[in-house]
Amino acid sequence: QVQLVESGGGLVQPGGSLTLSCVYSGHIPEDLNLGWYRQATGKEREWVATIHAIGMTTDYADSVKGRFAISRDNAKNTTWLQMSGLKPEDTATYYCAATWGNGAVTWGQGTQVTVSS
Repeated sequence: QVQLVESGGGLVQPGGSLTLSCVYSGHIPEDLNLGWYRQATGKEREWVATIHAIGMTTDYADSVKGRFAISRDNAKNTTWLQMSGLKPEDTATYYCAATWGNGAVTWGQGTQVTVSS
C-alpha cells in the first residue's frame, strides 16, 4: 500500500506562485503514476496533472497548461506541483493521487489553496 502526504498549500494573491509537495511512502511499485486533482467548494473533483512512471511524461488539464508544472524525484519519494499565474478560480483543495497496476489508486488528505487579494 502507498501512503501520500501533501503540503504547501496556503493563501496567495492572484498572479502569484505556490508549490505543492507530496511525499509517498510504503511499498512503492515500479509503475507508480502520480497525479494532482483539485476540488473547489460545491464542485466535483477534477484532474489537474499527471506524471507517469514510464519516461516521466506529463499531462495537464487545459485549464492549467502553461501555468502549472508537475515533477517527481523518485530518490526523494516526492512529487511537486509548481503553480504560477494563479487565478481565483484555482482556489480548491488539492489532492495528490497515486495509481499503479490494474487501476489501484490511493489519495492524500488534501491541502487547501486559496487565491485571493
